[in-house]
Amino acid sequence: MEEGVAVLLRVDDPDHGVHVGEDAVDLGAVLGGGRVVVGQVEQQEPAAPGPSAPAATAEGPKTPSDEITPATGTFTKKQKEYLEDRVPKGMDPAAVLQTGQETCDKLRYLVKADRDTAVGAIATEEIPDAPAAVAGLCPQHQDLVDEAAYAYADGTHSGKTVRPGVYRSASPTTNCSWQIEGAGGKELASGTSDTGKSRKITIPKSAVTFTSTGCYAWLAEGAKG
Repeated sequence: MEEGVAVLLRVDDPDHGVHVGEDAVDLGAVLGGGRVVVGQVEQQEPAAPGPSAPAATAEGPKTPSDEITPATGTFTKKQKEYLEDRVPKGMDPAAVLQTGQETCDKLRYLVKADRDTAVGAIATEEIPDAPAAVAGLCPQHQDLVDEAAYAYADGTHSGKTVRPGVYRSASPTTNCSWQIEGAGGKELASGTSDTGKSRKITIPKSAVTFTSTGCYAWLAEGAKG
């Protein structure tokens, strides 16, 4: 393997291809969780995730905004706004800020590898707290959050959450299946895919329930947020 840095996109299913970017990309973080990994590979050495920062959404009493100060230096106005009501008592606010910044980094790396996967990672909440991090620290990715709001993660969706339209699967496994039901549980459409490639489906206005398994996420065609 030649020297350099490549982008790896890996999914749970081993038959789903690994895509290696032809051009070197400066990457330094790994998105964990077993589903999608974007990392850095140099020669034969595997990428390794850095230390995890404490969760920014930890429960319990929060540090008053006027007491949120870094051990050294200062926070920018944008950083202070992000940290407000997010720093648990007794926790270093810099650690909470790091969590948000790591979220932004993961989105940036994923977008370079595959934009649909980045949107899917927000929709499935594989990247937790992404909307807050994007709004406060990396607003350039707001379009990803907006599109994710119209997406469906694997699972069962019913009632008002079912929106008619054309959807495409993002990073599906080779065991992707879906079912659309109308009133009274009547099956309107269903299908499976064992290719690991994106598929398109149409959810009609008469749909009441939409169920997806192994497809990761479905993104709305033409969704602008």
